[in-house]
Amino acid sequence: MKYLYYILVIIVLSVCDTNVIAQQSPLFSDYYYTPVLINPAHTGYHSNTEISLSNFGYLNQFEGNPRTFSGVYNTSTLKNKVGIGGGFISDKIGVTSVTTIFASYAYKLYFDHHYNRARWWDYNPSVLSFGLTTGVILIHEKLSELGIQGDPNFKNDIDITVPTLGIGMLYNQKDFYLGISVQNLFSNTATNDKNINVTIPYYFYGGYRWYFNRFEELRFQPSFLAKYVSGAPLQFDLNFSVNYKNKIEVGAGYRTNSSFNALASFYFFDTWRFAYNYTIYKNNTPFNNTNGFILTYRFGEGF
Repeated sequence: MKYLYYILVIIVLSVCDTNVIAQQSPLFSDYYYTPVLINPAHTGYHSNTEISLSNFGYLNQFEGNPRTFSGVYNTSTLKNKVGIGGGFISDKIGVTSVTTIFASYAYKLYFDHHYNRARWWDYNPSVLSFGLTTGVILIHEKLSELGIQGDPNFKNDIDITVPTLGIGMLYNQKDFYLGISVQNLFSNTATNDKNINVTIPYYFYGGYRWYFNRFEELRFQPSFLAKYVSGAPLQFDLNFSVNYKNKIEVGAGYRTNSSFNALASFYFFDTWRFAYNYTIYKNNTPFNNTNGFILTYRFGEGF
């Protein structure tokens, strides 16, 4: 098992063409329910304050498997025109640990201030939002634990703090939404360490909502996410979910050349939501199947 662990770490470091892995993409359960992780324009998206905790991969015992833990605080103020949030993302794969601590801000323009028709759904029906996020990335690599001799790149451990900046935009209507964002701007120019190469991911995503009865109790929602990072293939996530009155939701997803995902979430006491995610990796990836969950509490009227 230890031999396989070393092989996994070396493969990942080689693919990244650097001694550091930058922040992983949040997986299906993360960005589906806490999209502020990839786009600050979602900050304050709901009128009520929301707190979320999520983990992915911690129940998998395979040594070196990717693990992600995140926490997000999100609220709206100034008559819902301004969103303020913050949180952290902690990623670990092999000997590499990357923790991002961030604060986010969004300004929202509304197109339907008097939308008072009955609805079960929990989003602002007509909004254009602009977001900004800033923070730091804490990178730690225990390269000395690999025991690789004769290569100076693996001689010393790495500990470095890198500032980060991200921007995004979101357009949302009742039936569809579109978002675009970029993360980790200027991070590489802020460090002199040649061993550090923080990737800059570009996200473009959207979805469509179908309602299948007059009371709009049942919602079908296909969605997509495209991610581009320089030097890597363009990545697509294709997802589909079914929601009944914000009481129960099930979904499935596919990530190109990587994995299949399944998700189920349950709403209870009006203010709590628990979502479970299971990921099946394809045979050409070095990871085992794994799972995770996300727990969300929303104040006020809840969901």
